[in-house]
Amino acid sequence: MIRPLLHDSVEGEFTCILFDMDGTLVDSAEGVTGSAAAALEAVGAEVPGPAELLSFVGPPMLESFRSLPGMDEVRAQLALKHYRSIYAQQGAGQSRLFDGVVELLQQLQGSLPMAVATSKIEDQALRVAVLLGIDRHFVDICGASDAVDRSRKKDVIQESLRRLQSKGIDVARPVMVGDRMYDVEGAAAFGIPTVFAQWGYGSQEERSSAAAIAAQPNDVASIVFGQ
Repeated sequence: MIRPLLHDSVEGEFTCILFDMDGTLVDSAEGVTGSAAAALEAVGAEVPGPAELLSFVGPPMLESFRSLPGMDEVRAQLALKHYRSIYAQQGAGQSRLFDGVVELLQQLQGSLPMAVATSKIEDQALRVAVLLGIDRHFVDICGASDAVDRSRKKDVIQESLRRLQSKGIDVARPVMVGDRMYDVEGAAAFGIPTVFAQWGYGSQEERSSAAAIAAQPNDVASIVFGQ
């Protein structure tokens, strides 16, 4: 299914494009869910079933840990510390690109400045992009940061736009590509429409507020350029 983007609601053409990482560019489910399960075991918490663990892919991990029964703030923060360590050691290496992503990035290269805006901690986002050979396609890769309290998706998007603007890129009319409600809502905070990546991990409900829906990566360019 492809829901077209309504260009009439946007003044002119898009000037840049922001991509989520997990569930949009990268199939990271194995590494994320495995690392999350191991982190919960490390703090003596009950590990959710596979379906609930899959919902952890994309949102800020601390938020996912906080949502679990019996998880107070101290325990959730400790679980996050374990998660970061486990993911860095083994989870990141279990990532792979979704089919069609390389072709999409090659198609878009030179047409629009591209950046990554992800809830993944920034150093790991950079690491995964380099491991998978896609870092060269992006002007910037912006992720979450504990040091500056940047964890909400809207904060990541704001910082991504700030960096792009500092590089002389026109950020007047960005478009977001993501697979979770966090992408849609985070972008909407700045009036940015989202193309929902249907191949990712989001539910039917999460895609309902998106400006457009792409069934597969090669649909994104057609939607963005109104073809």
